[in-house]
Amino acid sequence: MIVRARLSEAPLDATLILAEVAAADAGATALFVGTVRDHDPGAAGEVVRLEYTAHPDADAVLEELARALDGEGVRISVSHRIGTLAVGDVAIVCAVSTAHRAQAFELCRELVERVKAELPVWKKQIEADGSSSWVGLGRAL
Repeated sequence: MIVRARLSEAPLDATLILAEVAAADAGATALFVGTVRDHDPGAAGEVVRLEYTAHPDADAVLEELARALDGEGVRISVSHRIGTLAVGDVAIVCAVSTAHRAQAFELCRELVERVKAELPVWKKQIEADGSSSWVGLGRAL
């Protein structure tokens, strides 16, 4: 298994992340790209940006979450942004390659769900009127 997991203050490049999981024996690659949207059920108005803050151990937790999906012929690359992101910016990219598509889809979805639930990265949601709220408290360390 090959795993690459990292937090980044720089914009994420899905093409580079796809290349990290490419292999001759991989017949399938699943890719998830999560972007900042202009609305949220918890927001009273239009969302204009997000501010992501990470716990100091978040890099290690991200790698742990990816490694938990270990399997023969599995390659995973996952990156999550931190810092200030505008609407439309990429917040997370997850690529998984395997021999067959069902496993690639399943592992990619599972990893994204685990990251959302367990990664100690929090987001402050800023609305057009200047109000803000914290979302996604994640796993406590």
